[in-house]
Amino acid sequence: MNDDFLAALKRRHQMAAANAYPATGAVDEFVSNLLNWLFPEHTGQVIKDPIALERYSIDLEAQLQQLLQSMAPQLPSSAEELGKAFMNRVPVIYDELTKDAEAIYQGDPAASCNYEIIRAYPGFYAIAFYRIAHALYQLSIPVLPRMITELAHSRTGVDIHPGAVIAPWCCIDHGTGIVIGETTVIGPHVKIYQGVTLGALSIEKSMARSKRHPTIEEHVVIYAGATILGGDTVIGHHSVIGGNVWLIRSVAPFSRIYYRPEHKYQE
Repeated sequence: MNDDFLAALKRRHQMAAANAYPATGAVDEFVSNLLNWLFPEHTGQVIKDPIALERYSIDLEAQLQQLLQSMAPQLPSSAEELGKAFMNRVPVIYDELTKDAEAIYQGDPAASCNYEIIRAYPGFYAIAFYRIAHALYQLSIPVLPRMITELAHSRTGVDIHPGAVIAPWCCIDHGTGIVIGETTVIGPHVKIYQGVTLGALSIEKSMARSKRHPTIEEHVVIYAGATILGGDTVIGHHSVIGGNVWLIRSVAPFSRIYYRPEHKYQE
């Protein structure tokens, strides 16, 4: 085998060792354990002993700290401090996900109960992984939040950057093909169908820290295949964005935007 190639591999492995991150399987196990602790409907594995249920949080915190220890040089503070800070945010995650599940149930006539939403719906799975990742992202933990959202992306087709700000009562229906960019802001009671892109216009890398993705105000419905781009784009509250619409400008509250075959927008 080519010596230059082997030398390049050696350098890559050395760099990876210097910037270590936890194994993907261990990350997946932690998130799944946390989600099952909050919502046993997720897997059907019920913790019947109340004492064991209470102690489970201690095990989860230890599991997270172990993940963070492997990337200690990249952390803004100690693994112990970050683990405690994250666990303090878990009640908020639970509250928001409870509201998300109810929003999906209310928004889908085919849903028979909340149990079905939590157990079987990809929209709930994606938003659950996002909310866990977003809490870690807010603690300035690098890479790990993105690993978590990419686990959900690979299984559901829903690509949510952990930096996006998504209010509770979020209904993701079907989900496949949805893309929600890093600086997106979504208000409460928003319903998003499959194939929707909330993205950025083509910009320079130097603008990475700028607001690049749209803002969606409360009580907006975005139908399948719609593309909404740009950091200055604001979709006003109580608007409806039809399927396959392409938007790079703001629309007023209570707007109805839909696509017509002759490639014109109609308001």
